[in-house]
Amino acid sequence: GMAGGAARVLLAALLGALPAAAERELRFRPPAEAPVRLFTEPELARYDGQQEGQPIYLAVKGVVFDVTSGKEFYGKGAPYNALAGKDSTRGVAKMSLDPADLTHDITGLTEEELKSLDDIFNNVYKAKYPIVGYTSRRILNEDGSPNLDFKPEDQPHFNIKDEF
Repeated sequence: GMAGGAARVLLAALLGALPAAAERELRFRPPAEAPVRLFTEPELARYDGQQEGQPIYLAVKGVVFDVTSGKEFYGKGAPYNALAGKDSTRGVAKMSLDPADLTHDITGLTEEELKSLDDIFNNVYKAKYPIVGYTSRRILNEDGSPNLDFKPEDQPHFNIKDEF
């Protein structure tokens, strides 16, 4: 009735006042869970470990992990800092820190590299670090529309108390 219509108008007005990214974020809310956070490349780049006291994020297979608890590996001047602040899927698969490999692109990887990628994704990243969101490439189609096949990752092994 009346109330539903008014609520929709209000929601439309609120959405009109939000930046596009925030509007997209509202649309990706899985039922009864925290909203899924979407990271564009520039947003992810802010969490590259260069700022003392800021969280450190990196993405593998479009899943953004908070690796701050591993700052001796990922922080400023640390051995794997090159992976931070971006989707480094190819580098993880090839165990490479070559700047050309620090990309989401897995074109041409061998079966062995792809298997290694999955092992590290599941047994290192998902097991040790909390998921904070997803890259826009993982959540959206090329044209910016929602990817209806998107499914959030489950985190069967993650337990925050292991970090302390």
